[in-house]
Amino acid sequence: MTQISHNSLSETAQEEKAIGIWKDSFDRLLKNKMAVVSMVVVSIMFFFAIFGPYLTPYDFLAQNLELRSQAPSAQHWLGTDYLGRDVLSRVIYGARTATLVSLLVVLISSVIGVLVGSISGYFGGKLDFFLMWFTDLNMAFPNLVLGVVMAVSLRPPVSRWMESMFLKTQNPVFRQSSLLDLALVVIVIVAVAWSPYARVLRSQVMAVRNYNYVTAARALGLSTFTIVTKYIIPNAIGPVIVQMSAGMGSAMLTESAFSFLGIGINPPIPSWGNMINEGLRQWTSAPYLLAAPAVVLGLMTVSFSFLGDGLNDALNPKQWKG
Repeated sequence: MTQISHNSLSETAQEEKAIGIWKDSFDRLLKNKMAVVSMVVVSIMFFFAIFGPYLTPYDFLAQNLELRSQAPSAQHWLGTDYLGRDVLSRVIYGARTATLVSLLVVLISSVIGVLVGSISGYFGGKLDFFLMWFTDLNMAFPNLVLGVVMAVSLRPPVSRWMESMFLKTQNPVFRQSSLLDLALVVIVIVAVAWSPYARVLRSQVMAVRNYNYVTAARALGLSTFTIVTKYIIPNAIGPVIVQMSAGMGSAMLTESAFSFLGIGINPPIPSWGNMINEGLRQWTSAPYLLAAPAVVLGLMTVSFSFLGDGLNDALNPKQWKG
C-alpha cells in the first residue's frame, strides 16, 4: 500500500513538473513581441479560413462579366478579376485552401517523422543507419523538383482510377477534381516534408534515451512501446513543435508553388498560387490581382517563421536567459 501511494505521489509530481515547464515556456513565448504579433496574424488567418467564406459579401465563384478587371473600389475592396469575380472573396477562400493543405501536411509529416525518428533514435544500430540513409536520400533531392515529378506521375493513374470508380458506383464524389487536387498536393508535399521531423526527433531521442528515468523504466521491465511513448517522446517533442510551426509556412509556400505551376490546386477553387499565376498575366494593367495574394502569402510565411523562432526560444533551454 505504501509503495502504491509512493508511486502515485511520484507520478503526480512528474505531471505537475511537466505542466510547470509548459507554463513557463508559454510565459516566455508571450514575452517575445514578434512571436505574439505572429500568433495574432496566424489566429486571424485561421479565423478567416474557418468563417471567412460565410462573411464575404460575394460568392468566390460568382462571375459578372460587366464588372471584370475593375480596380479596387468601395464595392470590391481588392477589385475584380478577368471574370468579374471579387478578388477579396477569393483571397479569403484561398486562406481556407492554404490552411487545410498545410495542416494536413504538417500533421501527417510530423506523425511519420516522429515514428521514424523515435525508432531510429531509440534502437540505433543498423536500423538507425538504414532509416537515416533513406531520410538523407529524401532530403538530398530538391523538394520542388521531386514534388513536380511525383505530381505529374501520380495524376494520370489516380485520375483513371477515379473515373473507373465513378463508372462503377455513379458516385459524384469521384468526379470532384478539387478533391483529387487536394489529395495529390497533400501526398506530394508530405513525401518531401517528413524528413526534417525525423531528423530532429532522432537527435532528441538519442539524448533522452540515456537519461536516468529512462534507465529506471527499463529496469522496472516496462515495454519498449511504453518507454518510448510515455517517457521519451513527451520529453523530446519540443523541437518537433518548433518544426511544425515552420512547416506550416513552408507547406503554404510549396502548395502555392505547385498551384502556380498548374500541378496543385486548379481553378476555379481559389489558391493563392493559382491567383498569383492568373495575376501575372495582367500584371501591367491590373497589378492588384498579383499583389493581393502575394502579399497575404508573404505575410503568412513570415508570421510562421517568426512564430517558429519564438517557440524555439521558449522551448529550448539553451536559449533561456537568467
